[in-house]
Amino acid sequence: MDAIQQKSILPPGPKPLPVLGNNHSFVRDPLNFLQTLHQTYGPMATIRMADTPSVVLFEPEHIHYVLTENPRNFTSAEFAQGLQEFTGHGLFNLDGDTHRQQRRLVQPAFHRKRVENYADTMRQYTIEMLNTWKAGDRIALDQELQQLTMRIVAKCLFDIDLGLRNSKLGQAFTDILENQPRLLETITKLRIDLPFTDYGKRQRGKRIIDKVIYELIAQRRTEGIDKGDFLSMLLETTEDDKALTDTQIRDHIMTFVAAGHETSSNTLVWAFYLLAQNDPQYQKLYLELQEQLQGQPPTLADLSKTPYTEWVINETLRLYPPAYLIGRRAREEFKLGEYTLPAKTFVLISKWVLHRRPDLWENADTFQPERWRPENAKNIVPWSYIPFGAGPRMCIGMPFAQMEMRLLLATMIQRFKFRIVPGFKMETDPLITLRPKNGLQVILEPVSQA
Repeated sequence: MDAIQQKSILPPGPKPLPVLGNNHSFVRDPLNFLQTLHQTYGPMATIRMADTPSVVLFEPEHIHYVLTENPRNFTSAEFAQGLQEFTGHGLFNLDGDTHRQQRRLVQPAFHRKRVENYADTMRQYTIEMLNTWKAGDRIALDQELQQLTMRIVAKCLFDIDLGLRNSKLGQAFTDILENQPRLLETITKLRIDLPFTDYGKRQRGKRIIDKVIYELIAQRRTEGIDKGDFLSMLLETTEDDKALTDTQIRDHIMTFVAAGHETSSNTLVWAFYLLAQNDPQYQKLYLELQEQLQGQPPTLADLSKTPYTEWVINETLRLYPPAYLIGRRAREEFKLGEYTLPAKTFVLISKWVLHRRPDLWENADTFQPERWRPENAKNIVPWSYIPFGAGPRMCIGMPFAQMEMRLLLATMIQRFKFRIVPGFKMETDPLITLRPKNGLQVILEPVSQA
């Protein structure tokens, strides 16, 4: 990254330490650090990651400018470097015309009709998981949901069933997902490929997965059969009348494995946590599902009958946005408010702060799914809610994730009540995504106790 000379045109911010800048404060407690920045400096603030200044934005109109009004002036690939070892040159790591071209190529995989074809798989796999549980069990709900959503995404993207949770491939995904780069590793770029390091464990998992994916691509090319999954669509896609290379296909697959899995599993963990802490909202959800579904697993057609389920997901995404921080870098000079910011300025957007601003949200820290009732939602300030991003880089898998989260939540709530283990403390763990630091330990109770 090129350092930018600190100038008076940059907004104010906390005094940086020599060499480290504001790294220590940011790495120690990112969420509190970002909230304190907003409380202290208002609409925007300048921080330094080592010797590089970054401007943090908190105003909806400024965020709209960067993400939607003038997105071509801002690149994002540099902020996805922590994912590149896993996703290669997928959409996360592309910018400009290349990103737009590749997004158009893969967009058909997420058209409504194709996404809706995945609903039966989502429901079936959830029921299979629930059938292995019984009332009284104590489970690590985060791990169960991680395995479930990974199984779903593997089946829908490349028609592999990870049902054997101790399979070699399943363990490889676990090695990658449970050893994500910490912020310090991302900043220092210190990566040592040894079996006991986080980086080494991720690399071990990546090598296993790459072998399977490349063998699967070769097999599918030989068979020439459309199995209705994402891989089949990519194999039929052409770029300038040429088929995508094996590497391009692999990178797109792994990008959507990363995005399609983490968003759903993390959000559902936070949803069950919030519902366990807020019994009136839990009761409303349970009663809606009982009245509309009468104990049956929801079908795709049932989703329109269960609006409270959608509101619960929306509110969970507000309070615990999976990708809590967005990063961009300016190509050219740009103006925001009273500041004219130079080319190459780094820009950070904090969804965590934006979604919890008390001047934008009534009872901002309170779990209130009712705020998404249509007559209430129309009063939400535009651009104050961006769980999937905004503009041309909005998460391409959003329809998949939204359908999956609603189907899984509605299916699970009807089978068990989830009580948090007494004394268990839930904490945030801001890595690349916003994960629960200690997972979520729950005790299953029969729904008759609801």
